[in-house]
Amino acid sequence: MGTEQAAGVEISEPLLQDEVAERKIRVVGSDEQEEEIIPEWKEQITIRGLVVSALLGALFCIITHKLNLTVGIIPSLNVAAGLLGFFFVKSWTEFLSKLGFHVKPFTRQENTVIQTCVVACYGLAFSGGFGSYLLSMDEKTYKLIGEDYPGNRAEDVKNPGLLWMMGFIFVVSFLGLFSLVPLRKVMVLDYKLTYPSGTATAMLINSFHTNTGAELARKQVSCLGKYLSISFIWSCFKWFFSGIGDSCGFDNFPSLGLTLFNNTFYFDFSPTYVGCGLICPHIVNCSVLLGAIISWGFLWPLISQRAGDWYPADLGSNDFKGLYGYKVFIAISLILGDGIYNLIKIIAITIKEMYRSSTKHHNIPVIKEVADSDNSKLLVEQRKRDAVFLKDGIPFWFAASGYVALAAISTATMPMIFPPLKWYLVLCSYIIAPALAFCNSYGTGLTDWSLASTYGKIGLFIIASLVGSNGGVLAGLAACGVMMSIVSTAADLMQDFKTGYLTLSSAKSMFVSQLVGTAMGCVIAPLTFWMYWTAFDIGTPDSPYKAPYAVIYREMAILGVEGFSELPKHCLAICCGFFVAALAINLLRDVTPKKISQFIPIPMAMAVPFYIGAYFAIDMFVGTVILFVWERINREDAEDYAGAVASGLICGDGIWTIPSAILSIFRINPPICMYFKPSSS
Repeated sequence: MGTEQAAGVEISEPLLQDEVAERKIRVVGSDEQEEEIIPEWKEQITIRGLVVSALLGALFCIITHKLNLTVGIIPSLNVAAGLLGFFFVKSWTEFLSKLGFHVKPFTRQENTVIQTCVVACYGLAFSGGFGSYLLSMDEKTYKLIGEDYPGNRAEDVKNPGLLWMMGFIFVVSFLGLFSLVPLRKVMVLDYKLTYPSGTATAMLINSFHTNTGAELARKQVSCLGKYLSISFIWSCFKWFFSGIGDSCGFDNFPSLGLTLFNNTFYFDFSPTYVGCGLICPHIVNCSVLLGAIISWGFLWPLISQRAGDWYPADLGSNDFKGLYGYKVFIAISLILGDGIYNLIKIIAITIKEMYRSSTKHHNIPVIKEVADSDNSKLLVEQRKRDAVFLKDGIPFWFAASGYVALAAISTATMPMIFPPLKWYLVLCSYIIAPALAFCNSYGTGLTDWSLASTYGKIGLFIIASLVGSNGGVLAGLAACGVMMSIVSTAADLMQDFKTGYLTLSSAKSMFVSQLVGTAMGCVIAPLTFWMYWTAFDIGTPDSPYKAPYAVIYREMAILGVEGFSELPKHCLAICCGFFVAALAINLLRDVTPKKISQFIPIPMAMAVPFYIGAYFAIDMFVGTVILFVWERINREDAEDYAGAVASGLICGDGIWTIPSAILSIFRINPPICMYFKPSSS
């Protein structure tokens, strides 16, 4: 799906840069002879936009911390950021206009910059590890695992501190922004990756700022508002039945029966995942469901029958020496197989094209267009987007030198914060990080799931095993943070590039706003976490903020120190099998004709439910079934409104997290716990 190349004439970036070297690009509507003057990239970044970004960034950081410390799964809030950014700035400009002040028009480019800045800010609340690897270093988690637990040493404890957490995030969070900038054309234009949340956000922003097709835009906005309201009201309704903890309510509704529910097969009534199913291609949704069936339908039940033989039968559900070890490592093997294949493929294509260009004359390609054709209009519109996207180029030397300089600073600083993490280990992490950042960005473009935590586990295990028993736990957890920060921010940047591409925003303004948003997040994310840390009992099993992943990450680090030999029997052999299978499936997709390859599943998408569960695969499949039936009934309506419906579902559910977080902060619990049990009991 994502690797299909355009069949026509290939246009290189330098050629486009020469063609559009003028100061501004005028976009002429195909239906109306109106001109939209696209602002220069500096004009897309405004003071009012940055103020709104800081306010929304703080709000979204609070939401993310709340989710991180309760369930550990963070949905994409890109659409909510775009909507709220529009609402605040538009309301402010209209208010000033009514008072007689002259205000600068609010453009979709400025709206895109705001949501980019907000996403970069709140993204650090997740990748900063405040609910996972940083929290697993504290004394409370150390005591919760047990002071006598093998490999759990009192020396490997570092309690949260506001200043050192800010310093840590500052030195690791910017590298991901520089790691994949040279591949932005490949990911967005050549691979044409979907980035569902980024596409939904662009759909939302374009709907509010369009100058042409006003009637369709009005209907799309109306449709978006309708489903946003439905999603918001439904999420509010669900809250009343969700009880205390995470085992009640519609999120745990055994819609397919209690037996399948125990294997995570159930529809959890999540508007966010249904919306993702409406946006993602059918093959992605079907691949996710196939992965859920293979793992939770067959593989995990079969392995669980070997309890007592392959691994001890009395282990907890999150013990890496048991079934959980199979889940995590098999998912990692699929992800790495798919990511490495595509990374090698890109490198091979790049070398091939460089060799071809060096052996041939640089002739300007002749482009022929059919004037009176719908395809011609679509081609012209695509070329306008390509031209804007490539106009303000980010030089390769700038990205490379920025990455090297930041890596040098971080390599020197990290051992001061975490003494067991030696400088040469940090340097090795930064050498391999761009490859993993590509894998994560590619997977996010397919499924909308950022698996940054999965890639962080790779760094955790490798560094913990290298350092050994003398500080390996602390070093492994810190290395996990290094890797997570890079791959997470790289995926966020590519997703925002996709949004900017679809809204005719400058790539340079996207990059600068990411830098500004990341700088904001380095201050706001630790401050908002510190509010939780000082106000609530974080990390206690009986607390609403039990931080489930803190214990898991510390146990992973302990296992890494003890070595991979401690993994359950046959785990590495099965992982190798799935790694080879991922390579073979990708190769099969590339060598078979398109009419066959379009039905071959995508390993990256299959891997996600291996680790997380099957419930969200059910939701996404419901979304793709709705879209499939809709396309058969009225394809034109489906093309016009499916994105608006999906955006409304994702956005409404995302906005509900704001009052939900406020209720949680004030310790207002849902009044009802709705749960199910067999009638015989």
